[in-house]
Amino acid sequence: MRDVTDETFERDVLQADGPVIVDFWAPWCGPCKAIEPALEEIAGESERVELVRIDIDANPRTASRYGVLSIPTVTLFAGGEARATVYGARPKKHFLKTFDAYL
Repeated sequence: MRDVTDETFERDVLQADGPVIVDFWAPWCGPCKAIEPALEEIAGESERVELVRIDIDANPRTASRYGVLSIPTVTLFAGGEARATVYGARPKKHFLKTFDAYL
């Protein structure tokens, strides 16, 4: 998983060739850390999707732009648009079900 910023979000996520799962997180967020292994597994199992994360404290513009009010919030972007979102710490199967059409 690599980090993106307010400055790189457009290029790395919105202009990406394929679907991108964006983990909106913060270093102090325990539930955010808890879901990281599941997200990394999902990205590793799919040849189509990329996984990135953005620290909402260091990058408030992007979090505000997409209405992120609580974390973890995980959104799948495809074709430059947010297509599906999971709010809160959920099990891997929940992410798989929500993002299935893009994996």
